[in-house]
Amino acid sequence: MPRRPAFRRSAPRRLALLAVAGGFVSTASAQEADSGAPVTALPTVEVIGSSSRLPEIAGSATIIDQNELRQSRVFTVNEALRKAPGVHVRDEEGFGLRPNIGLRGLNPTRSTKVLLLEDGLPLAYAPYGDNASYYHPPIERFDSVEVLKGSEQILFGPQTIGGVINYVTPTPPQEFQGGMTLSGGSRDYFNGRLSLGGKGMLMDYLRKQGDGARDNEHTEIDDVSLKGVLEFAGNQALTLKASYYGEDSSVGYSGITDAELRNFGYQYNPFDNDNFNVDRTGASLAHEIAFSSDLILTTNVYFTHFKRDWWRQSSTTTDGQCGAAFTNARLAGRSVDPDACNSIQGRQRSYYTYGVEPRLLARHRLFGIDNEFQAGVRAHYESQDRIQQNGRTATARAGTIVENQERGVDAYSMFAQNRFLLGQFAVTPGVRVEYVENDRQNNLGGATGDDDVAEVIPGFGVTYNPTSTVTLFGGVHRGFAPPRVEDLIVTPNGIASATFTEVDAELSWNAEFGVRSDVRPGAHVEATLFRNDFENQIQVGSIAGGSTPLAQGETLYEGLELSGRLDSQQLLSTRDNWYLQLAYTYLPTADQETAVTEVANGRIVAGSREGNRLPYAPEHLATTTVGYTHGTGFDLRLEAVHTSSQFADFANTEVAPLNGNGQVGRIKSSTIFNLAASYPVKKYDATLFLAAKNLLDRDYIVDRTRGIRVGMPLLVQGGVEIAF
Repeated sequence: MPRRPAFRRSAPRRLALLAVAGGFVSTASAQEADSGAPVTALPTVEVIGSSSRLPEIAGSATIIDQNELRQSRVFTVNEALRKAPGVHVRDEEGFGLRPNIGLRGLNPTRSTKVLLLEDGLPLAYAPYGDNASYYHPPIERFDSVEVLKGSEQILFGPQTIGGVINYVTPTPPQEFQGGMTLSGGSRDYFNGRLSLGGKGMLMDYLRKQGDGARDNEHTEIDDVSLKGVLEFAGNQALTLKASYYGEDSSVGYSGITDAELRNFGYQYNPFDNDNFNVDRTGASLAHEIAFSSDLILTTNVYFTHFKRDWWRQSSTTTDGQCGAAFTNARLAGRSVDPDACNSIQGRQRSYYTYGVEPRLLARHRLFGIDNEFQAGVRAHYESQDRIQQNGRTATARAGTIVENQERGVDAYSMFAQNRFLLGQFAVTPGVRVEYVENDRQNNLGGATGDDDVAEVIPGFGVTYNPTSTVTLFGGVHRGFAPPRVEDLIVTPNGIASATFTEVDAELSWNAEFGVRSDVRPGAHVEATLFRNDFENQIQVGSIAGGSTPLAQGETLYEGLELSGRLDSQQLLSTRDNWYLQLAYTYLPTADQETAVTEVANGRIVAGSREGNRLPYAPEHLATTTVGYTHGTGFDLRLEAVHTSSQFADFANTEVAPLNGNGQVGRIKSSTIFNLAASYPVKKYDATLFLAAKNLLDRDYIVDRTRGIRVGMPLLVQGGVEIAF
């Protein structure tokens, strides 16, 4: 019997029992709490917290704060994340709504190798069963962004292989205040945002729209979020969050061929019938009780529903949906007419994700020394419904059902970490345990299957602060990422029994050593050496269209991260401030330690061999900013973003074939410039701003995964921000 019906009956019951139990413990303890316990301001899970905590953290840590986000007028989350070292972010549709984020050389495709959080809770709609990003909230929603790498990431999960990115939402104000931003620009760009808050409540609405990076691409999104904080009993607080995200985009999945690029240009995209539609709702409730200033319990309950329909006439440049003549014309660089293709495929997905996670923070003096202990458990559940309909006209939105599957995940975690504070030293051992049950049911053929994955994930970190301005840090931890349900369990149409794919979880040993220092007021620097050694890495293979087989192998990544900022006003006592920022990554090693082999049959992927460089792992990444701030508050900054060349395939093909499919060949290096200027009009509590993205309007390739995709052309934006 399939486990799916049992899952649907029992999982909510287990979740409810856990939530009630967590609430009972909190309430019972509250009755016993000292009446003098401090009032909790905002229940939240911090990944890094304030910059004052950096001397304690045994890993590379970056905080991109609100001032940096506003002054640089970031347009997408991609722009924001490039300000952190070790982060490779690849554009796709131009709005950063399906970000491709990789850390320390890991393949950025669909952000499957990174853990994304919002206020410490899962942001992805299926972090265990399908950790792929087909959605991302607008960057304007967030107050800051935290990027943590190293051993302390085991406090979060399930992915611990690259690092954690946590988006922090604003704190609701007690006094009434609000803000409005209106901006517009080239490529039919418009952005309108309204924020209102007071009495511990905050409401934010954003409307964003504009043309994408290519022809026949246009995006319209609406994002609404509510957040409220209630303090009670003198030592308890509740935070309630709710959000809605809607997107209606004309955007394709396929890239273009090499011949199409030569003949029609970088923005060419013939598919004018493709449409991507998203509805996402989410809610969370956080309860925090401070038994004392040294003993705090935070319990989070969360829920999301994500639904998307993607109707498209091509998933890759070679998928053949529109017939051999259509595909051959594309390979030869001849014009094609998708309206004459009597086919369109609707990939319809619905995900329900929910869970509960209590976390305990305890400061104690075991063995007569200062300690900081963190521990918690999590019960997490996912349910996926996946349907594919094949329409018989170019504009159909219904058709023959060729896929109808249900996939489920029950995941349970335990984690604990203790920081021993030994004067100038801090030693931080920790452990995480993940147990994941997966099941899959094919409603067309009746095939079912289930499997489970379990892993113990240890970590150990050390910091040393020889002075108040210098921190040496290092650590080692186990990297783990569970396989996707569809990669672990195959249930083909029409087959009544499950066929199991022998794919393992991703496992690695990750080590780093670094130093961060406020050398003197106005000068901050952080440098980190890292080594990620994978005994098994699952390579990108689950691309729609199936053109790339699921594969795995041994890999090795070694490199250096460097970041820093200089401010002349503090360094040299200048009247106005000139500043320089840098986020740089050097990745000399991103090697296939063994030939990458197909999971299904054990064959070596074409051209893969030991010593080849891994795809989408550029050797150099750099984001450099030079800026000037006048005493009036006027700020002007020029940013250069450099990405060195990278391979698009395991064979390390240097030159794409003359009539190639666009999926192989070295991607040339690129450097683009962004300009931003802000001027505060203090009399009206307003700020005028102007920004130019890709200032020199460079044409460049960013991706060949499904054919050639290109970066965003020149985008000029201007607007006003008003506070009241």
